[in-house]
Amino acid sequence: MATKIRLARAGSKKRPFYHIVAADVRAPRDGRYIEKLGTFNPLLPKDAERVVLKKERIEYWLSKGALPTDRVLRLLDEQGIMKREPRNNPKKALPGKKALERIEEKKAKAEGAAEAALAAEEEAKAAAIAAKEAEAEAKAQAEAVPAEEPAAEEPAAEEAPPAEEATPFVDNVVLLDGVGDKTAETMIAEGVSKLTQILEMSDEDLAAFAEKIGAAGKHESQEWKIQAQEMKDGKPPRAKVDQELAKKLAAG
Repeated sequence: MATKIRLARAGSKKRPFYHIVAADVRAPRDGRYIEKLGTFNPLLPKDAERVVLKKERIEYWLSKGALPTDRVLRLLDEQGIMKREPRNNPKKALPGKKALERIEEKKAKAEGAAEAALAAEEEAKAAAIAAKEAEAEAKAQAEAVPAEEPAAEEPAAEEAPPAEEATPFVDNVVLLDGVGDKTAETMIAEGVSKLTQILEMSDEDLAAFAEKIGAAGKHESQEWKIQAQEMKDGKPPRAKVDQELAKKLAAG
């Protein structure tokens, strides 16, 4: 019967405690065993008695051909019962297959980015050289072209017809485009009859006034202010206005 000297776990969850046992190699880890040969408590400090062994019984089972597991062999080596030869696994520290694939992929991406940056730099240099050559060629062509003869004196231009008389600034709300007669009468009745009054009002007050008289609101009131400023700056009113009526309003 093949026998192993191994650890059998006891204790509770997250508080392990091990028995060192001689057991049949076919038995489960924490199953039946032949003889208990000691204990191992990893929760104790290293300077305490973490390992308790029955040295004579262990030597007996070793003489019968029992083989200790690697962890038990480490404990026996610490107690001077059996020598454990150090293992040599040079590939242990090497990265695994997937890690190597990730390293190669990262390296390939870095090389691709470096090549793209180098190509972009070369293209920029070539474009700069081409631009300089084109500029030099254009300059040479300009110098080669003879100076143009002075242009012949053009005949005097005919007198332009007199400009139409500009519409005078009429400070009256009836000239606002989009304001009908009824709205204009309501505005005048509320005490706002002049464009300058609209310009002096704040946006909030003007919007409130527009809502009060039943106009559209803030957008409509902003349009009034824009038109009033245009007419004050000398532009003609957007609404179609009889010039004679405008002059009479301005004079009045």
